[in-house]
Amino acid sequence: MGQALWRLPLDAGQQQQLQEELVDHLADREQQRAGEQATREGGTQSRPPQHCHGLGTDIYQLLRRGGRAQHRFIDLEMLPPELSITILSYLNATDLCLAGCVWQDLGHDEYLWQGLCKSTWGHCSIYNRRLPSGFSYRRLYLQLDEGSLTFNGNAHEGISYFMSKGILVDHPMELAKFIFYTRRLNCKMLRMYLDERRDVLDELVTLHNFSNQFLPNALRGFFRHIHAPEERGEYLETLIIKFSQRFCTCNPALVRELGLSPDAVYVLCYSLILLSIDLTSPHVKNKMSKREFIRNTRRAAHNVSDDFVGHLYDNIYLIGHVAA
Repeated sequence: MGQALWRLPLDAGQQQQLQEELVDHLADREQQRAGEQATREGGTQSRPPQHCHGLGTDIYQLLRRGGRAQHRFIDLEMLPPELSITILSYLNATDLCLAGCVWQDLGHDEYLWQGLCKSTWGHCSIYNRRLPSGFSYRRLYLQLDEGSLTFNGNAHEGISYFMSKGILVDHPMELAKFIFYTRRLNCKMLRMYLDERRDVLDELVTLHNFSNQFLPNALRGFFRHIHAPEERGEYLETLIIKFSQRFCTCNPALVRELGLSPDAVYVLCYSLILLSIDLTSPHVKNKMSKREFIRNTRRAAHNVSDDFVGHLYDNIYLIGHVAA
C-alpha cells in the first residue's frame, strides 16, 4: 500500500533512497550515538555518514535532530510528508488511530485510510461513485468494520446496514464482488446467506478463474471463497455442480484433451472430497491406496485416464484436504 501513497513528485530512485536511509538510521542509531560521544571527547566535529550525501544529508539532519529532541522516537512531522506517510502506511487501523493522537494531521490522512479500506474490503459500490463533499475514508472504515461485525452476527442485517449507509447497492454482482474481495466475513453466516441468495452465489462463481489450474488446486481455491458445508446435502451438491461447470468453461482445451465434461468433473470432485476425508481423518485406520482410488474413480468416470487419476491422488496425499 505504501507505494500508492507517495504524495510528492519523487521518482522511484529517490523514494527507495529515502526509505533505505531511514532504515539505516534506525538500525545504527545507538552505534552513531556512541561514535558521536567518542568524537566529542576527542575534540573533533561529527559528520553525517558518507551514504547521506545530497538529498539524503537533509534527511539525516532531520532524523538526527528529531532523535536528540525526543530520545525515544523520531518526530514524523519533521520528515518529508511522503516519507512520513509511507512509514504510517504499514500500520493497522488501531495503531494508526494511536498515531493520530501524536501526529493528528498525519494520522487522519485520507490516503492512509483509503488504503486501509481498500486493502481490507477490496470492493464496495461506493468506491466507484462520485464521493460527496466532506466524505471521509476514516469514517467509511469505521462503518465497514461495524457492518462486518453485524454481518458476522446476522448476515441479512449486515447487508442491510451496508445498503443503508450507501456502501453497497442491492445487485447480485455487486454483492458477489464484495464477498469475493472481503476476508472478514464469518464463513458460517456467509454459507447461510449464499444458500438463501442463489443469485449472488451464481455471480460469485463467475468471479473465479480456473484457467490452467490443476483440478484439486482449483477446488481448494473455490472452497476458500465459498466455504463447503459441514455435512453432505443439497447445498454441497449445488456447489460442486456450479464448480464443475465453471471449471470446464475456463479450461476448454483441457476438457477436449482429457475428454472431460461437467458430469465427469462432478464425479472427480466428489472422489477428491471422499479421498481427502479418508487420508486426513484420524478415525480412518485403513487408508485408501492409490490403486484403490484409481479403480474406484474409473468405475464412475470411464473416459479419464489412470495417469490423471493417479496425479489427483498424489496431490491430495501431498498437499491435503481440498475443502479444509
